[in-house]
Formats: sequence, C-alpha cells, structure tokens
Amino acid sequence: MAEAHRSSTALWASIRHEAELAVARDPLFGRALSAAVLDHPDLGSAVAHQIGARLGGSEAARARFAAIVLDVYAATPDLVGAASRDLSAIAVHDPATTALLPPLLNYKGYIALQAHRVAHWLWSNAQPDLALLLQADASTALQVSIHPSVEIGTSAFLDHATGIVIGAHSRIGDDVTILQNVTIGRHDALPGRGPRIGNGVLLSSGATLLGDIHVGDFAKVGAGAVVTADVPAGCTAVGSPARLTNCPERLRETAAEA
Repeated sequence: MAEAHRSSTALWASIRHEAELAVARDPLFGRALSAAVLDHPDLGSAVAHQIGARLGGSEAARARFAAIVLDVYAATPDLVGAASRDLSAIAVHDPATTALLPPLLNYKGYIALQAHRVAHWLWSNAQPDLALLLQADASTALQVSIHPSVEIGTSAFLDHATGIVIGAHSRIGDDVTILQNVTIGRHDALPGRGPRIGNGVLLSSGATLLGDIHVGDFAKVGAGAVVTADVPAGCTAVGSPARLTNCPERLRETAAEA
C-alpha cells in the first residue's frame, strides 16, 4: 500500500504542475482548474470532486456523491492507488495524449471507472442499494453501465466510453482496454457467470462477449465480433460468430497435433 501511495502522491504532483502551467497559459481556464485540481490536497479528493460533478444533477447531489467517494477512499486507500494506475495507463495507451490533466478533467471513461470502483466496494461491503444508485447515475450521466459486482483490475482504460455495458458476475483483469459500444454479459440461454477477461486484453469497438467464457491474456477481440466461446491467450477473435486468427505458433501446433 505504501508503494501505491507514493505512486499516487508523485502522480498528483505532476497533475498539479500541469494545472499550474495551464493557469499561466490561460487565466480564464484557471478558474475552473482551481475547483477541479488546485483546491484539492490529493488525487483522491480531486477524483471525488470529478465524480460528484459528473454524476450530481444539483449542488446537493454533487456534494453527496463526492462525500460517498471520500468515505470509501478513507476506508480503502488502495482505491486511490488504483485511480492513479488507471490514469497513468491512459497516458501510456492513448495516442491522443501523454499528459495526465486532460483525462482527469475530460475523459468520462476514467470517471466512470472510478465511480464503478467505489460502487464495487459498496457492493462488496453490504451496501448494495447505494452501489446500485451509483451505477444507475453513472449509466445515465456517462453512458457506461457496469454492474457493481464486476471485478476490474488496475491500469484499465475505457476509451471513448460510450455505450459500454458490463453485466453482473463478469471479471476483468489488469491492463485491459475497452473501446466504445462493447457489451460483456451472461448468455440468456446459458445462465451463469459472465465472461472472464484476462490481463492485457483489447476489446475493440462494438464487440460482444457473452456467457461463461474466458478470454486469455493479451488476446484481442476485433470490432463488431460476437464471442461466445473461449479465446486462448494471444489470439485474435474476429467476425460474427467469432473465429480465431493470429494465434501464437504453439497453439497452432497443438491444434495440428490434435
């Protein structure tokens, strides 16, 4: 936890530096930056403010949501470390930015993910009604609907973050990138748990993953693919219904021997 705290502290110093430079360039923008960044003591406080600002329809609602987030962060500081790693991942994976301030202020996928992390904590700590309220408001305000039961690893990136739906009992690993209009959920004909997504996976726009399936580490799912069976590690699934391509050589050799 100490290592995660140091990481979030260092990242927060970088964000404040970016904000100070932005204020110097554009004093009018600087007024908004004070409320969003410069008035806050740390990353957790700034993220709580952003969640409240995005989800709350009134001043009272914004304050209520921000207070909920701060309470959860106080109970589980590791969530601030996760928020730090998620933000760092955007700077690494998104070709549109290498800075930290723009995604904190403007990327609704980042805020949707942090709101979900809080909702998941509430769900896991016997507060399902509050968790579902947070999910419902995030879905309405941000067009990202993630059931509070869903487990999501760190360094995740919801790119464009419009029309993303992740159903109950799904599990997502670390370093996963999910583009717009992706659906992850249980199969109506085969009730049970949802898909399990490994580490380093890319889910391209419009992909649909259904049922009790496993997508292996560093696999890719192409745009518009419909996946209802396992995708081995390192393979790419394309088409509807999905077929496998670009699998590692060892998997092709195993298939040939069989």
